[in-house]
Formats: sequence, C-alpha cells, structure tokens
Amino acid sequence: MSLRAAGGVLWRDGLVAVVHRHRHDDWTLPKGKLDRDEAWHDAALREVEEETGWTARLRNPAGTTLYEVGGVPKEVRWWHMDAVEQTGAVPDPDEVSEVAWLTPDEARARLTYEDERALLG
Repeated sequence: MSLRAAGGVLWRDGLVAVVHRHRHDDWTLPKGKLDRDEAWHDAALREVEEETGWTARLRNPAGTTLYEVGGVPKEVRWWHMDAVEQTGAVPDPDEVSEVAWLTPDEARARLTYEDERALLG
C-alpha cells in the first residue's frame, strides 16, 4: 500500500504560493491526498484551491516526489499552475495557518523540504 497525493506550484504575477502548516510547523507547496477514484490532476486543483483559496489552471507537470510517512511510501505528483481567481474561501485553519506569495528565491529559502525546492527550477 502507498499513499497518493497531488499538489501545485501555483504562480501569480511571477510569485509562487507556499503554505504554512502549524500542525507540522513547516512551509510547503499546497498538496493533499487523492479522494477515492479521483484523478491526480483533479486532486491537485482541489487541494490548491482548498489550501490557498485560489482556483487554478494547469500548465504542465512539475515533477514527482517520493518519500515515506510512518514507514509507508508516499508519491506526490505536482503541476505548475496559474492562479485564476480568488474564491474568497478561507483555508481550513486546522490545515493551513498562512499562505504567502513569494518570489522563487524567497520560496526556495522558506520551503522546508528540499524535494519541493527543486520543483521551482
């Protein structure tokens, strides 16, 4: 058994969205687990909207990250996305405590995980 998740490198005006998760005390790109029978790209769009409050349009695949969570393999597939519209929805405070729009260099400096930094190019 492995965990499947999808996420986005969300771009707006040359800036990229990163989220702070207080439960893990980390900075990450928006991502989350696939729902049952959900397509990877649909999950990526849903998770980005839930965690940032922005709808998005897929551009191109950004890559795949692989790691273990509690000894279970986890695969995350990523897409570059363009921010389309702010929904007005507030991210679930149990999931995301802050959304920051940063330059790629600022995002690389803030992101907790090296494999996510590499997705920015």
